[in-house]
Amino acid sequence: MELKKEKCVPCEMGGEPLKKYEILDMVKLVDSRWSIEGGKAIRRVFKFRNFKEALKFVNIIGEIAEEEGHHPDIELGWGKVSVKFTTHKIGGLSTNDFIMAAKIDEVAV
Repeated sequence: MELKKEKCVPCEMGGEPLKKYEILDMVKLVDSRWSIEGGKAIRRVFKFRNFKEALKFVNIIGEIAEEEGHHPDIELGWGKVSVKFTTHKIGGLSTNDFIMAAKIDEVAV
């Protein structure tokens, strides 16, 4: 499965999040710098030379998120961007979170 070529599919409220073994399989398909947080989220911190480059990256992520209809929590600081995915509707991780992580990995500098 090549996640970056997949499309996000809207989740239903009350749907089932990925199980632990599914999360462990999915995380192998994205950059190893993504970390699992409490089995309910994935996060990666991206480093940049300055604020302007970090902001540009945030805008790129925003475009991808709008295109896919799946949005991360983003923290922007000088020279760094923290990106966190979880699927709030289901209270945990979904395949969409990993699809988005793969798409972001593809555009990461």
